[in-house]
Amino acid sequence: MPTLRVTKKFEFSAAHRAWREDRSPEENRRLFGRCASPNGDGHNFLLEVTVEGPVDPETGMVIDVGLLKRIVTAEVLDRFDHRHLNLDTEEFRTRVPTTEAIAVVIWERLEGRFPGDCRLVRVRLARDASTYVEYEGRRA
Repeated sequence: MPTLRVTKKFEFSAAHRAWREDRSPEENRRLFGRCASPNGDGHNFLLEVTVEGPVDPETGMVIDVGLLKRIVTAEVLDRFDHRHLNLDTEEFRTRVPTTEAIAVVIWERLEGRFPGDCRLVRVRLARDASTYVEYEGRRA
């Protein structure tokens, strides 16, 4: 059977504050712009999760899309949606929650969670209509 990729899109809303304690307020504003605001900055993040695997000859699917949705909901959406990432999550208490860092954390939460020969191959996270990052895991 052929190997195919399946991508599902999700949306979640979260606030974050990009700030480094070892930098001055001026330097933080220069580095992070409005994401350095004292109360944080909010985004409606658009997330795409891509998995790859062989087509199951019995079902004709790489993965049941409902299962994919349940995994992403449990591991990502339930944890990050309508949260202030710095204040409400352990992952970002000491890590600056840039879009890049959020994508890596999402990867870490999803990697190895898919059944059988289905594997995570890409996380794409957009913070607005014109800016996104893609992460495909660590390269050997």
